[in-house]
Order: sequence, then C-alpha cells, then structure tokens
Amino acid sequence: MTWLTKLCVQAHATLSFCGFVLCFIGFGCKSKPEVPTTKQEEIYVASDFTEEGLFTSGIEGPAYVDGIIYAVNFDTQGTIGRVNEAGDCALYLNLPEGSIGNGIRCNDLGDLFIADYTMHNVLKIDRSSRNIEVFAHSDSMNQPNDLAIRSDGTLFASDPNWKEKTGQLWRIDTDGSVHLLEKNMGTSNGIEVSSDEKHLYVNESVQRKVWRYKLADDGSISDKKLFHEFTDFGMDGMRCDYAGNLFVTRHGKGTVAILNPEGELIQEVILMGKKPSNLTFGSKDGRTCYVTLQDRGCFEKFRTEHPGRSFHLRMRN
Repeated sequence: MTWLTKLCVQAHATLSFCGFVLCFIGFGCKSKPEVPTTKQEEIYVASDFTEEGLFTSGIEGPAYVDGIIYAVNFDTQGTIGRVNEAGDCALYLNLPEGSIGNGIRCNDLGDLFIADYTMHNVLKIDRSSRNIEVFAHSDSMNQPNDLAIRSDGTLFASDPNWKEKTGQLWRIDTDGSVHLLEKNMGTSNGIEVSSDEKHLYVNESVQRKVWRYKLADDGSISDKKLFHEFTDFGMDGMRCDYAGNLFVTRHGKGTVAILNPEGELIQEVILMGKKPSNLTFGSKDGRTCYVTLQDRGCFEKFRTEHPGRSFHLRMRN
C-alpha cells in the first residue's frame, strides 16, 4: 500500500467516525421546532355580524358583557336585545311603558345603565333578575342620549336638543345624583372617557366637532379644547381603545374614524351601512369592534389592533 493510499484510508476512517459522533449527538438532542407560519390577521375590515333587519332603525347601545352584546330596540322600539358571539339575536326585555333606550354602559358589577331619552331617565338593570329601576332623572334634561362610564362607576351623559341644535352635558354620581357640567353646547352626542381616565371626550354631531376636557378625580371638567373637527357628515357614538385611540362613528358617511391621542385621523374603517350609530369592543381578547347600523338594523364587526378600554377595565375587575 502506497503512502497516498494509506492517507486516503485514514482520512475516510476519520470522517466516518466524526459522522457517527454527530449522528449520535443528533439523536440525543432535540432540535428547535419550526414555528408554523400563519396567515396575518386582517384588521379594520368590516363584515356582517348579525342578520339584517332584526333591530329597528333605532338600534343603539351597545354594551358587551360576559360574551353577550346588549343593544336597544330589538324588533320594536322600547326593547333591549341580546346578541351572542355567534351573532344570534333574541329579546332580552321590554322597557317600562313610554321608555325608549339609546346608549348603554356597564359597571364593574355587570349592571346595565340605559339612557332613556323619552322619559329623561337613566335606567339601571340588574342582569341576573332583569329588574329595572330609575337610577337617575331630571326634568331639566332634553333627552339623555349616550353614556360614558369611569372605572369608579361615575356616569357622564350627553343631552342634545336636536330641534334647537344645542346640547348639555351631565355627570351622574354612583348615588344617582345628577349634576349639570355644561349647557349651551352644540348637539352633544357621542361621549367617552379616555383610556387613562384623565380626559372626557364629547362630540357635537351637527357642528362636527369633538371636544376634550380635563377630567378631575371629583368628576369635574375643565380646560375644554377642540380635539378634532370634521368637514362633512355627522357623528354619533364614540369609544376608546386601550392604547388611547378614539373610535368615532361617522353617521351618513358609513365609516368609523380612528383618532390618535393627539386628535389626528389615523384610520377610517369603511362599513357596508351608511348610518353607524354606536360601537363597543368585545370577544375573548377585546379586539373585535361591534358597530350598530341604523339603516340596516343590524351589527357589523371588524378586528382591531388593540382591545377596547371598557373591555380591559371589565376584565381587570
């Protein structure tokens, strides 16, 4: 055997031994599993959630509590409907005779508060017993329209006078006492507490303006500033997400405008209906936005980047 042949044999033996060692090590160790690739979630794209026409043109509210969405005027005026996460709708209860609901909010105990605009009330509903009581009332109210709620249970109510194109703003404490915060406004409509609870947002539908107030611990407001002004179409209900963005329904335009904490328009979600009246956040992660459509008598929905403020507060409790 020549020296060259010996060298080749030794090299082959060495490589074979190394391969055996690597193979042995490979069997003894687990390799890092591959992460399966998933299709990126589609956000801010609207789709149908409920069947069209099950609610009247007065569909409003809504409030998501424990997997159920509550909205006013199911089938007939003066009712509350319930919708499960599959989009199935049913009658929840009838309001007292003469009462018609508008905005709905929920406190940390799960009680529902309904703006009863025809009777100048805010109603309180115990969801377990379905007992209805007048929580707050004032003859000085025009027609309480929409509600916002702070984590301590303090309510704020918009109060438009549509005929005169004016409005008022009220605070309702946890004992049901009513306090006028501002009068001689434009047509006050959508209302919401900021995600950090340091500000209160109120819009004026006819004037197309969104105002921001500083909100003190005692529930008083100050330092009113113009947050955003639209040049066309009206506005209705508003909700904040947990990141501090404000979602505004554009009634007549058929969109939900999203304003960042600086008041800049950063996104506009196109809906199928043209008359969105209000919205709420829900689903297991709080990142589904459910929108009430008055011209379609139904809900549409879309996924969002962040969970809703009220959903996050509810889960915290």
